[in-house]
Amino acid sequence: MMVARDHLVRHPDRCTHNALCIPVCPTGAWLSTPPFKFDSSRCLEGCRLCLDACPSQAIYAVFRKGEKVLVPQGKK
Repeated sequence: MMVARDHLVRHPDRCTHNALCIPVCPTGAWLSTPPFKFDSSRCLEGCRLCLDACPSQAIYAVFRKGEKVLVPQGKK
């Protein structure tokens, strides 16, 4: 069974609201107004540009293995 990225999450306590994730997104998946919501239907599966651009590491990926959602430890 394969592990696939299910969606991205912006951790509100870590976000500095500098919005560096918005201009680097090639599909416009991040909305440009606070609270910077995310449209997962526009996200490209292999793209990590917003994760890499975030200086406070406020964005993280949630993965799915079959029906099980795999959330990184400490990020629930």
